[in-house]
Amino acid sequence: MKNLKVVLSVVLTAIQLTLILVAVYVVYTGAVKCHDYGYRIFAEPPMTDGEGRIVQVAVTETMKPKDIGELFEKKGLIRDGKLFILQYYLSEFRKDVKPGQFELSTSMTVEEMMEAASLPANSFSIVLYSALLAPISEELLFRKLVQGSL
Repeated sequence: MKNLKVVLSVVLTAIQLTLILVAVYVVYTGAVKCHDYGYRIFAEPPMTDGEGRIVQVAVTETMKPKDIGELFEKKGLIRDGKLFILQYYLSEFRKDVKPGQFELSTSMTVEEMMEAASLPANSFSIVLYSALLAPISEELLFRKLVQGSL
């Protein structure tokens, strides 16, 4: 009888230890994934370095951030449409995004894309040029645009 109690105690302890290890593993992997996702909200790099490729997208008045994210992901402008929703709501441009046709580049960040979508139609090219010519300072870019040499 005494041996049975010892064996049962060892088995129960092993089960408890296994459950604790599984819980620690689940919490740890969940925390790592949440951290990575949270980091990407603010630091997601563009899809491509350098020039990238120009993609035309049409944003309508009826589109929600989820729809825009899915469109951008389908067009190859972003990696994750669900992440775009969070980036949209945390962006300073979210209230200024306007419907319309936009030429966006795969070398633009989500923030730059939303900035482009919030500008009046005639000033959009400034954002596109600044995204494509990243090494040029904004002041130099502005001077070139004013002089008409760009």
